Parts: sequence; C-alpha cells; structure tokens
Amino acid sequence: MKNSLQKNNGFTLIELIVVIVILGIMVTFAAPKFIDLQSDARASVIRGVEGSIRSAATLVYSKSLIDGTETAATGTVNVSGGGVVDTVFGYPAATAAGIGTAIDLQGGVTHDGSGVFTLQTGCTVTYVAAADATTPPVIDPAVITGC
Repeated sequence: MKNSLQKNNGFTLIELIVVIVILGIMVTFAAPKFIDLQSDARASVIRGVEGSIRSAATLVYSKSLIDGTETAATGTVNVSGGGVVDTVFGYPAATAAGIGTAIDLQGGVTHDGSGVFTLQTGCTVTYVAAADATTPPVIDPAVITGC
C-alpha cells in the first residue's frame, strides 16, 4: 500500500505572495521613519554644536570673571593651549578670534567668522555676542535653520 502522506518540499505560490504582500506593507510604514531620521540626525548635531557654543561662552566668561575683565566692552582672555579669545563684556566676540577660537569644532562644521556655524548639509546655528555687561550672548535654538 502506498503511503498517502507526501513530503512537502517548499512553499506554495499563495504563501509566497502573502509574505511579499506583508513585507510590502511593512516597508510602506517603515521607510518614511528611516528617511526622516536624517533630518533628525542633522538637527541633533547642530544642537550639539549649540551646546558646545554655550559651554565655550560660559568657560570664557568664567575666565573673564577671574581676570576681572567681564565689564569691559572689549578685551581678551588666555585659554588653555596658548589661545587668546577676543571678548565682548567677558563673553567671546562673534568673530573667528572670539567664539571661533573658544570652540574647536570638527567633522564638517564650519564657522564663517561672524558667529554663524554651518554643517556641510546647510544646517546653521548663530552666535550673537553680548550686547552689554548685563546681557549674555544669544544662542537661541530658534536661530537653528536649514535642517
């Protein structure tokens, strides 16, 4: 007597089509999430640059307080590594010799010498020097553009 049970050696055409349809549905929902991650990554990098600018400005101001030059309209502060940072009311000036010297950025971030930091992708954050002895510099997340 023949064995009525035969071995299955693979998938049926219907099973393969169902799997392909399910994968297609998953891709339509997942692809936009992965595409959007690039702009999120750029925004995160520029926020990191913003944090570095804030930290550098605070450190330079602290050094100005120690030196007693925080109320001077212009001045300089010596930083580690032999660098000299131009200051405006104790905070770094929005120049290459000011904030550009106070912060050491790498990895595709450029500084134009006027307080604008730009990623290779076009995202920018702007540093505006202190207006007077009682007003700190402006490093506002709202100034971040181009991401």
